[in-house]
Amino acid sequence: MISEAQFNNELELIIANAIREDVGDGDHSSLACIPATAMGKAKLLVKDNGIIAGVDFARMVFKTVDKNLSMKTFIKDGRTVQKGDVVFYVEGPSQSILKAERLVLNAMQRMSAIATKTKKYVDLLEGTKTKLLDTRKTTPGIRALEKWAVKIGGGENHRFALYDMIMLKDNHIDFAGGVTKAITKTKQYLQDTNKDLKIIVEARDFNEIKEILENEGVYRILIDNFNYEDTKKAVAMIGDKCLTESSGGITEASIREYALCGVDYISSGALTHSVNNMDLSLKAVE
Repeated sequence: MISEAQFNNELELIIANAIREDVGDGDHSSLACIPATAMGKAKLLVKDNGIIAGVDFARMVFKTVDKNLSMKTFIKDGRTVQKGDVVFYVEGPSQSILKAERLVLNAMQRMSAIATKTKKYVDLLEGTKTKLLDTRKTTPGIRALEKWAVKIGGGENHRFALYDMIMLKDNHIDFAGGVTKAITKTKQYLQDTNKDLKIIVEARDFNEIKEILENEGVYRILIDNFNYEDTKKAVAMIGDKCLTESSGGITEASIREYALCGVDYISSGALTHSVNNMDLSLKAVE
């Protein structure tokens, strides 16, 4: 996984690019009618129910936009919120509050939706050994925010990107000439490049599972698009030789049944690619 320093750098890049995109050469709406010396206060108002996420990110945004902005937080990331709750107040130069407003809201609305969905899925896994993973099916440019939201909701992060874990999926296997060739070439590559990366291999059927198990050094087998009964058989077949992960169209209705098959992990792209933003608003306080 990526380091904390790498992750923080991703956040800084997101903020810088978002401000560039949204502000350009100036917030002329505010510049036109609000004096530079004007001070103001606003509250983050919840207009929906769910799990709040992005409070700490909002603090980063406000400090980046203007170090004179200060936040007073009432509800922390990961807490349950209801319509009417006030998450925080932000106070300082009015122009700066308005400059940061849209970035804060866009980020928090999406992060909160992801955290809410993640928490729902995590709750469905309660009492099983299975842990919930996200995927790389994220919005380009803001992956760090979406994966952060998954963690806030109680899930775990899969690999962050292509560079921090090896994942040999169907196309890799086919292009490489088969399971054994793909694994053998991968282990040689890691040795040649002196890289210490975990290897996950996707299996499409029992024959591929058997072949994966005949090769050493695989960290986890991805049991992809198997039904319940075949997943149970696959888990029994793999035993404690390596970890197991189920994926492929697993929904709120089916996730617990797959967990009861005994897999160590379930990965779901829906956590990040199929959510409806939480309704939040930043309102001026008199």
